[in-house]
Amino acid sequence: MLTRFAVAPSGFKESLSAQAAAAAIADGVRRVVPDAEVDLIPLVDGGEGTAATLAAASGGRLVGLSATGPVGTPVNGHFALLDADTAVVEMAAVAGLALVPRAVRDPGATTTYGVGELIRAALDAGARRILVGCGDSGTSDGGAGALQALGARLLTADGGELPYGGSRLSSLSRIDTAGLDPRLADTAIEVACNPYNVLCGPRGVARVFGPQKGASPDRVEELSAALEHWAAVLGRDLPTGTDLRLGAGTGASGGLGAGLAALGARLRPRFDVLLDHLDLDARLARADLVLTAEGALDHQTPRGKVPAEVARRAKRSGRPVLVLAGTIGEGAHHVEAVGVDAYSSILPAPVSLHEALGRGAEFLTDATERALRMISLGTRLAA
Repeated sequence: MLTRFAVAPSGFKESLSAQAAAAAIADGVRRVVPDAEVDLIPLVDGGEGTAATLAAASGGRLVGLSATGPVGTPVNGHFALLDADTAVVEMAAVAGLALVPRAVRDPGATTTYGVGELIRAALDAGARRILVGCGDSGTSDGGAGALQALGARLLTADGGELPYGGSRLSSLSRIDTAGLDPRLADTAIEVACNPYNVLCGPRGVARVFGPQKGASPDRVEELSAALEHWAAVLGRDLPTGTDLRLGAGTGASGGLGAGLAALGARLRPRFDVLLDHLDLDARLARADLVLTAEGALDHQTPRGKVPAEVARRAKRSGRPVLVLAGTIGEGAHHVEAVGVDAYSSILPAPVSLHEALGRGAEFLTDATERALRMISLGTRLAA
């Protein structure tokens, strides 16, 4: 009989945080197994909720501040201090897609300037190791805005300052680094990113994620060309030996990975950076069943998404894995190859996007209950 459950979901974009998703699944579990032992392990992938989750896991704290948002207006941002030396900057807190009103979504115009402001604030707080979480971005400026906030001058041929936005990168002539914050030289910056995301080429970030952020087909091609130029100028003016066009993770968060790598940051697989504080493998191994979840299960899930990482780790100890998803998309069956035993949509019937987002917790709880009752029935029939 199933009595011990590990609940390790990611958040559902614009609907549920990872913590809220975990709580909703736990409610569904207890409807079927009232005395269940449920270990809640909300997971983050560098996107929304990363700073708060890691602060809670490590006994750290959040630091709030006003910063420049993705459309250039102030937003209430934050970063986390895990200890005296280590800070977590969550790019989505100041440059996330959720901060870009739907009516004006255009990744060619948005900026990561606020990310640089958060890094600078973390330096002011004494941090000498900064973890930058990439995910849920509403930008595609290659990290240009972040570099500007950290003191770099991006100059056009006539010596003018380059305005915000990835589409403007085609006009970049040179980068003046004389004003870069000198503390960066003594600070270890690690970028927690999806290594499958690259800046340029056929699978470049503008082509893969630009449409999701509101880019038209013409805008996608314009951005792709602009980011190619950005990579060339970065490589010339801030040479690091890193392949900024096609290096693993350079396309993270609209190319923020490339911009920070040009400053000497290490681009690391996000789960290697983010899960160190959670003792995840041991907690999964103790469970009779592992439940994980995400907003959309599709061909991209095995390429660095939370359910795939959970499944891979659970399989090391032979634990069965069930994935619950807001939607099931093309190529979802590929998750079986990474260790997922079963998956299901949480939607009980066709509903509008507005309703799906608003009732996410309810749908997730109900779907968990349905799935566990089916598992319970199958267990009795097999006995």
